[in-house]
Amino acid sequence: MHIDHTDINQFQSDLIGWFTEEQRDLPWRKDQDPYKIWVSEIMLQQTRVDTVIPYFLNFIDKFPTVATLASAQEDEVLKAWEGLGYYSRVRNLQSAVKEVHEQYSGQVPNTPQEISKLKGVGPYTAGAILSIAYGIPEPAVDGNVMRVLSRILSIWEDIAKPSSRKLFEEAIRKLISHENPSYFNQALMELGALICTPTSPKCLLCPVREHCHAFYEGVQNELPIKTKKKSTRSVSLAAAVLVNEKGEFLIHKRPNQGLLANLWEFPNCEIGDFSTARKQLKQFLNNEYGLQVNLENGVKTKIDHIFSHLKWNISVYFGKINQSDQPNHSSMKIVTEEELAKYAFPVSHQKIWKCYVEERGILN
Repeated sequence: MHIDHTDINQFQSDLIGWFTEEQRDLPWRKDQDPYKIWVSEIMLQQTRVDTVIPYFLNFIDKFPTVATLASAQEDEVLKAWEGLGYYSRVRNLQSAVKEVHEQYSGQVPNTPQEISKLKGVGPYTAGAILSIAYGIPEPAVDGNVMRVLSRILSIWEDIAKPSSRKLFEEAIRKLISHENPSYFNQALMELGALICTPTSPKCLLCPVREHCHAFYEGVQNELPIKTKKKSTRSVSLAAAVLVNEKGEFLIHKRPNQGLLANLWEFPNCEIGDFSTARKQLKQFLNNEYGLQVNLENGVKTKIDHIFSHLKWNISVYFGKINQSDQPNHSSMKIVTEEELAKYAFPVSHQKIWKCYVEERGILN
């Protein structure tokens, strides 16, 4: 790591000067409200900026303050997050916001010790809020920043290893501007997003090219070192859109722990042999919920959905339930089409609903 040879003051000046001129006009940069910065940072984890912008604006419109999010119904909060994925992020956010409301009178803590205790606030989020909102020179190190610094400082450690983060945090502590830590950290993030990209970095446009050891050595395309993740596991599922004579739909609430916790979905089960998927689904609904369903012949659509560690292959059926049939489980609910729109569904099940609406439109 070539930190001693870096002209730190000039590096700070070049980086912050570039950011001052070139920063994108993003809604969470309008003010330094720590709550809004917190919401934006949680949304930006594992989600692209362009995707986040409309979600952020909608979320802040619905929950403009710590108090409003703390007192909101979970279903309403999940609905505002619907489609962003990684839902544990928003459940942890609301849980932590409740703590801020109750224990800190609605003021987001401004010390590393206090803010780090909040649920879902890891070292990166803590550093981002402290530096951007409060002007405290704390490092905010994510994969984006590690990529940039690995090139600038010629760091050949594997950034996929959790132990590497400490190395980068120490480097930031030596490099960070104490006069303007907010712009410094945001500039590193912006540099990674716009210039120092994972492939084909735009080195000739880089404001800190003269400080970059990877560029000097011609190895910018070899850094960062990052080992590949394990391959994803595939799971086959069968799901059904089930409607009664009144045009009401059967939906199911997922468990409050684990993948997509507390989201709603159409009834489904894991299947073995695909050739008997319809039969397996009917049997599952009978055994599990006491429902005698009439499933139409043939798969209506197939939907693939990839998570970070898992791939769902969903075969979708349409069917009917008797009006007299009431599911024998509290996780099941019969709702009208209008009510259905108020519940948060994972993306894969939004696609199932879209297929149903399109097919019904053709039939009608």
